[in-house]
Amino acid sequence: SSELATTDDPFNGPIKNIAPWNFTILAVLMFVVTMLSLGENFLVMFVTFKFKQLRQPLNYIIVNLAIADFLVSLTGGLISFLTNARGYFFLGKWACVLEGFAVTFFGIVALWSLAVLSFERFFVICRPLGNIRLQAKHAVLGLLFVWTFSFIWTFPPVLGWNRYTVSKIGTTCEPDWYTTNIIDHSYIITFFTTCFIFPLGVIFFCYGKLLRKLRKVSHGRLANARKPERQVTRMVVVMIVAFMVGWTPYAAFSILVTAHPSIELDPRLASIPAFFSKTAAVYNPIIYVFMNKQFRKCLIQLFTGMGTIPDSNLNQTSERPGITAESQTGEMSAIAARIPVGGTASPRSDDSPTDCGSFAQLPIPENKVCPM
Repeated sequence: SSELATTDDPFNGPIKNIAPWNFTILAVLMFVVTMLSLGENFLVMFVTFKFKQLRQPLNYIIVNLAIADFLVSLTGGLISFLTNARGYFFLGKWACVLEGFAVTFFGIVALWSLAVLSFERFFVICRPLGNIRLQAKHAVLGLLFVWTFSFIWTFPPVLGWNRYTVSKIGTTCEPDWYTTNIIDHSYIITFFTTCFIFPLGVIFFCYGKLLRKLRKVSHGRLANARKPERQVTRMVVVMIVAFMVGWTPYAAFSILVTAHPSIELDPRLASIPAFFSKTAAVYNPIIYVFMNKQFRKCLIQLFTGMGTIPDSNLNQTSERPGITAESQTGEMSAIAARIPVGGTASPRSDDSPTDCGSFAQLPIPENKVCPM
């Protein structure tokens, strides 16, 4: 009996009935994902630090997303690689609690960063408060909300409301989804609501309003003038799909095992949702940053010394009419500049000379995501 207990203890040795090659495959996958994520997100932070023109209020939450994804990979990715390489969680129970909390906390920070990013885009384009523009203080408040709210709902397991424990496969740590305690069940339901349903609702609402605003402004224009709307629509679809791919398996898994704690799942199958959530740290920088034209120009200049940075952000005291430091936050602000507060298209004729050009000439087609 003592020998069997030791064999089944994931802190002392590999779980029985799982061949070592399974852990080898997981270790290789986690190494690849972790290295890609650390490299991409560090590059985002470094380039933003290097180029002052990238440090705009709309970019605060994007950099925050990169920081959270970097920390997820630094804590969860590296530890998961090491433990899978050994075949069990050899670091001990307290390390399991710390790893489970850190990965969950930084992961929820990244998830809510996507929701706040969608709200800030909605704020810039739809102007729900009229002429009030997104400023640095608003962006900082968004960051404070993300970190505080995420901490509030990920720290309770450390205090005893549920707990962080080793996963079924024995190499990672997570909240105890399999508990049969009613109080612990209440935490899982609350966690699911506040950290998946709410941010997903914010994303759908904000991007839905944003698309309706763009469609209303471009209504009645020629087909080629509607290209920005089509580009933004594709961008929104990509971001929502990416969010769902990264987090839906994890959310669905948590609800399934909470509803049926006695369900028998293959440990390898049970490890898939957590792996999907960690891959979000790889494609988030690609979708939200590297597909951005302004960021790419800064990146090219950093590594090659060639290329120029878009003029719209180089001179913060431009003398051109209508261009101010507050409006130079990228192309989302450029779109907002063409949308009157009342929500109707500008009455000026297409032949009227302007500094920004017509709505159809906005640079969205070259920048398929929200600008840096």
